[in-house]
Amino acid sequence: AVARKKHSAAAHAMGTLVGHVAPGAGFLLIGLWQLFSHTRLFLLRPSSYSAPIWFPVPGVRYLELILIIIGTVLSILMELVIGPAKHQPFDDDGTIPSDHLHNFEHASISLALLVFAAVTIHLDRARAPMRDAVSQLVAAAAFAQQLLIFHLHSADHMGVEGQFHWLLQTAIAVTLATTLLGIPYPRSFAVSLVRSASLVFQGVWFVVMGVMLWTPALIPKGCFLNFEEGHDVVRCRTDDALDRAKSLVNLQFSWYLTGTVVFVVLFYLQMAKLYPEEPQYLPLVKGGGSGSDGRFSIGDDDHDDEDDVEAAKRGGFGHVVSGTRPVEIER
Repeated sequence: AVARKKHSAAAHAMGTLVGHVAPGAGFLLIGLWQLFSHTRLFLLRPSSYSAPIWFPVPGVRYLELILIIIGTVLSILMELVIGPAKHQPFDDDGTIPSDHLHNFEHASISLALLVFAAVTIHLDRARAPMRDAVSQLVAAAAFAQQLLIFHLHSADHMGVEGQFHWLLQTAIAVTLATTLLGIPYPRSFAVSLVRSASLVFQGVWFVVMGVMLWTPALIPKGCFLNFEEGHDVVRCRTDDALDRAKSLVNLQFSWYLTGTVVFVVLFYLQMAKLYPEEPQYLPLVKGGGSGSDGRFSIGDDDHDDEDDVEAAKRGGFGHVVSGTRPVEIER
């Protein structure tokens, strides 16, 4: 019986570790993809940069959103079906027991992200007007729910786990703020860079949380794992041990944040070497056809970009220009 109890506790600990590392890996993957895509788009075309909320993939257009849907569905199944001992989260009378409240909270966050991905795919397929802005509002609603749920989490607020959750909220708040700022400032690369970096850091902090809280060898000195309400919780024997453990969490947050900032800067510098700005070409079109001066001009102000493209298709020659002012070539 003792061995069975130890095995059950170990299984719960592993489940909790995986329950944080798996979503952390998801946030990290999406954050890195967004960081790469936004940086590449900006470096290639800084003058015309406009930040999308997602990026299509050649061959599988909705791959990014499909991965979010798959990840969130698996998360919901893990929380509500696979994880619980009865493979369902309800009590015998159909109510939600206290030891499964956190499962429903985590599943609700996954559901909000699932709705974002599904809505974004539908808006794109329907070619709805202002679809990027609407998708960003839905994403902001999902991050707002994530922030609110972690702020009001039914899990421990006072202990070591609570300290991890409090610090996680700062990263979520940055993601939420930059997602909202992306609506009025779609051409701001700084907003996109910070949002992508905050997603990366969320992933990093989730992984750190899972490893540090549920790996017995990494529990702070004077603290231990105690099995409570269906999962293991870090408890400390004295107030001094608790204060020390929280301070170590704060230090880890500072170190990993600094490491993330350094990584993002180095990543940007490396990308700048790999993706120099593309030269902008404007077609050579004949200007003043009825005039007597017989000049050719590039970038006629009386025509928009679409007219220039059509002129190029009819056989005009391209010429590299650095600005938008008309340039004239004498015959």
